[in-house]
Amino acid sequence: MQRIKSTHLQRDDDANNDTGGDTTAVVDAIKPRLKKPPMYKVFLLNDDYTPMEFVVEVLQLFFSLDKEFAVQVMLKVHTEGRGICGVYTREVAETKAGMVNGYAREKEHPLLCEIEPSEDNDDDDL
Repeated sequence: MQRIKSTHLQRDDDANNDTGGDTTAVVDAIKPRLKKPPMYKVFLLNDDYTPMEFVVEVLQLFFSLDKEFAVQVMLKVHTEGRGICGVYTREVAETKAGMVNGYAREKEHPLLCEIEPSEDNDDDDL
């Protein structure tokens, strides 16, 4: 427990009681401990049909990667079967993956995006 501040309270009617007005109470204000939210990795999966240029476009559009880094991630997807696009909270990761999958379908490409828990998740408090 982290002690932030103590406040001494005294009731007016206690000033005239048998203790001679020496009645006080200490109230500790406690700062709440917050846990870091669990983080999720967002991956693009390789396929044999999606053009490399489209993968770079997706990385720039949905993950705000510059062209050079987007090309590096695309090459990792192409050579290793999947590549990480970013690490986000669960809600953001699910939203990004859904948007990428929807955009790929709209453009008639079989590109898939998935999420998985990051192994860097820990129970450290903020």
